[in-house]
Amino acid sequence: MKQINFKKVSPKHLACGLSLSVMSMMTVSAHAFLVDNSQQKTIYIGKGNAQNMQAVTVQEIPPATTTIQQTRTYTNTNTAPNTYNQGYTNTQVTRSSVPAGTTTSQPFAIQPYGQQTNYGSSYQYGEQLPINIKSAAAIVFDLQTGQPIYQKNADAVRSIASVTKVMTAMVLMDAGLDMREEIVIEPSDFIAAKKASSNLRSGDRMSRSEFMLLMLMKSENPAAKALARTYPGGYDNFIWAMNQKAKSLGMNSTSYSDASGLDPRNRSSANDLVKMMRAVNSDPRYQTVRNFSTAPNYDFYVNNYNLGSRTYKAQNTSRLIRAGNHPIGVSKTGFIREAGYCYVMETHVNNRPAVVVLLGASASNSRWDDAEDILTQLAYRY
Repeated sequence: MKQINFKKVSPKHLACGLSLSVMSMMTVSAHAFLVDNSQQKTIYIGKGNAQNMQAVTVQEIPPATTTIQQTRTYTNTNTAPNTYNQGYTNTQVTRSSVPAGTTTSQPFAIQPYGQQTNYGSSYQYGEQLPINIKSAAAIVFDLQTGQPIYQKNADAVRSIASVTKVMTAMVLMDAGLDMREEIVIEPSDFIAAKKASSNLRSGDRMSRSEFMLLMLMKSENPAAKALARTYPGGYDNFIWAMNQKAKSLGMNSTSYSDASGLDPRNRSSANDLVKMMRAVNSDPRYQTVRNFSTAPNYDFYVNNYNLGSRTYKAQNTSRLIRAGNHPIGVSKTGFIREAGYCYVMETHVNNRPAVVVLLGASASNSRWDDAEDILTQLAYRY
């Protein structure tokens, strides 16, 4: 694994996505661009014209099966809104409320999945994984051949809990909304079909992008409700858009009744969820969904005029993402009593892409045992 550290550089002067092509990204007053010199890459960071920029040389990006650990240090020296890159390719998060003088370091894993075109040799058609899954329904789908390599009750329609939030994020990205816009949590955002614990409070303020990161990474239900409530046309229109999106993807067994997954009427099948995950994996519009869902942790600075501002330290709900031992490009957990323990992910093992859907495990450990077993068996395939 290669370590790239950027320290004591204001994100106002550091907003670059690391890739093998020449890219350019901008914040309000800073510029950064990448020069490809074959074996090494030079990032020019600075303000104004090229003479004022500083050259930073990094090694060549490894292939898609490698995860680069990257640490960005953020120091805010003023109170003006800032937009900065978190370390993910083509992903920006707007933080509008970090106090002056605050320094935070955010570790992120750059996992450049979903855009490769050469996956190497594909699986043999019809070859099935030798696994015994405990989850009630499951599918492992080979994205190279377009064929399942393991199925169990793949057409059974079940509650899907917070796996719902992947579709919530897709609909948000389709709308092209201003991700810098500040959203305020309201008391109604805590009202749902089922009660769930939350570290959010009424009056909490963050940008739309931060709430989406919190929703995908930490699976915060009020964040999902607030994002849907502030959609054009309101909450009911958002739920309608979710169902229309499912139909457009051919998810004919899928229906949504809320944006978080707390409503057990949110139902789908493993086969339908493969269609959703294939869309997330293949469409550049959903790069943010891929990146946010695989962030291992993040410290959110939350403004609240009534209760006071605070830092909300959040971790990914996926044990696999937190451990960082597997190449995962999309990830989402889910649990309510009616759904059991669920997990969906897109992964590259031996540079071969696959979607994994696990639904209805009776215990959390069973879900993770299933996922680990699948990843292990995928690694044995040549």
